[in-house]
Amino acid sequence: MIKKAGMASGGKMHTARSRNDQVVLDIRMKIRDDINIVCNCLLDTIEALVSVAKNHQKTIMPLYTHLQQAQAGLFSHYLLAHTDVLTRDFERLYGTFERINQSPLGSGPVGGTSIPIDRHSTAKMLGFDGLVENSIDATSTRDFVAEYVAMISIMMTNLSKISEDFVIWSTSEFSFIELSDEFTSPSSVMPQKKNPDILELTRGKTAEIIGNLTAILTTVKGLASGYGRDLQQIKSSIWSTSKISISALLILKSILLTLKVNEKQMKKVTESSNLIALDIAEKLVQEGIPFRITHKISGILVQLAHISKKPISKLTLSEIKKSVAYTKVDPKVVSKIISSITVVSSLKDRTSFGSSGYDEQKRMISDRIQKINQYRIDVSKRENKISLSIDNLKKQVNVIIK
Repeated sequence: MIKKAGMASGGKMHTARSRNDQVVLDIRMKIRDDINIVCNCLLDTIEALVSVAKNHQKTIMPLYTHLQQAQAGLFSHYLLAHTDVLTRDFERLYGTFERINQSPLGSGPVGGTSIPIDRHSTAKMLGFDGLVENSIDATSTRDFVAEYVAMISIMMTNLSKISEDFVIWSTSEFSFIELSDEFTSPSSVMPQKKNPDILELTRGKTAEIIGNLTAILTTVKGLASGYGRDLQQIKSSIWSTSKISISALLILKSILLTLKVNEKQMKKVTESSNLIALDIAEKLVQEGIPFRITHKISGILVQLAHISKKPISKLTLSEIKKSVAYTKVDPKVVSKIISSITVVSSLKDRTSFGSSGYDEQKRMISDRIQKINQYRIDVSKRENKISLSIDNLKKQVNVIIK
């Protein structure tokens, strides 16, 4: 600038500025832009989850605890669970933005300046919501970087969980889903294989981002107050974290929208298991029997079915009598309940708020769509505010240049 405009103009550019407050300003501007990008990508992925859920409100599948089949459920319910998890990721990042979008400019190297500057004016021109007031805090603190990477780390662990589910469910042993060819690869020697490489890389990249967070915290934990050159090492972790997380969200959205769901296999596995055991216990509760007793009865029924290698619904009256032998429960009542319960009836009867019942799916999907639309409006307002501020600044600069 001095070469082009001369010392009289170019020589003034560094007045009341320091590399320390300028660098942290740029970092804050970079992260706030990245947060808006990640938030939009999150909403796209959440919308994809809801879209697929909308098409699978009656797709029956087993739900798991301890990786063991637990209850009959719906694929839409599974997808909505991850919808809500990623929505919390969105909300965390949305809140982080407020703490990051504070201007440090004008703090000088560490203690401010004697030159009569207007920090509020530059903050407004650059689209910040306010100031990092204390000049020591403004130039040397990197907790906002750690917060951003921590929020992304949590988000990536959630994406890793979805990836793990899909890796397992795409195996021939499960065959619940089939991934599109563009997100898999063949083996180098076994042409029949369809490896879920992209999902595996998502799990691996999650570890890298957690490593970035560890590197940032380890860097700042031993620093004295005031700027130290160690902080320079943090920047690469920011770039890496943003790039990986944005890519992971874009890819997961595409995987979801091209996913093939094997509805017949999911239903077959669900119906071949004794997942109506809890339903039997709950129906007996409605007959006035204490749950601890109905739980015991249902457990014995499962054991009898397992021993005889047939479903509970095929147990004979004499076998059912064994389950109530130590109680005063009428075996005919138990038999009637067993004959009335199916996987489908179980899901029709599931009416508790937020459950995997049919009716709850409609309500939850509608609610999530409304949330997505509102969040898009909120993010758009933030982006527009920043863009408008920068555009106005450019106009002022152009006037000065002319």
